[in-house]
Amino acid sequence: MSIRGITFDFWDTIVRDDTDEPKRAAAGLPTKAQARVSTFVEEVLAHHPSIGEAAAKAALEHANATFRHNWKVEHHTPCVAERLAVGFDHLGIDRTSGFDGLVDAWEMMEVDISPDLVPGIEGCLKRLQGRYKIGIISDAIVTPGTGLRQILRNYGLFQYFDHFVFSDEAGAAKPAALVFDVATAGLGVAANELAHVGDRPANDIAGPNAYGSHSVLYTGVIDRRASGDPVASIHVEHMDDLPDAIEGFVQ
Repeated sequence: MSIRGITFDFWDTIVRDDTDEPKRAAAGLPTKAQARVSTFVEEVLAHHPSIGEAAAKAALEHANATFRHNWKVEHHTPCVAERLAVGFDHLGIDRTSGFDGLVDAWEMMEVDISPDLVPGIEGCLKRLQGRYKIGIISDAIVTPGTGLRQILRNYGLFQYFDHFVFSDEAGAAKPAALVFDVATAGLGVAANELAHVGDRPANDIAGPNAYGSHSVLYTGVIDRRASGDPVASIHVEHMDDLPDAIEGFVQ
């Protein structure tokens, strides 16, 4: 059966992760990691100074470790508010009056100063539009689906997509079958009519392969391949090559 739908990962597939860091540095801002720690610690200590900086930082690391377990082992990504609440619970304190502002600061960081697009992605989407249903299946690690949509709007790419599956909204993360259920239903294609494009073999190749879909490994930003990785249906190094590679693929 021919391919009728194509889904893309977001990070290092549509945008190049952390290319916003030089922009932050040029503006005199701390790194995202530093800003996340400082905003959390400042909010805690503003209301509970006796807790101390070291304990506040340890609570955040506990929250982040819990999140990594949720993501990597359980394949779901709690939203930022849920993640930070774990840190507050670890300290034994209630959510502060500035908690919502803290969440917003984390969620908007990559929207206000966005990473760069992957080379060739806009031209690729232009060529694919109208020939295939196009979607995104992406894990939302800090920036939620609402923010990722806004980044696409800011770059003028939102119009190319027919459906979005973000892990904070779907309740599951790749490689869980649920995200592919949501994608195929939303795009109106069968599992074997879908090709998923991404950079992480464990998520973007293993997931669609197990689901009965096609997989496209994109290594134009970072090559994550290692011995023993699942084998992709297609491999491309530049988005300029993707439309022809999809067109020429015969299952």
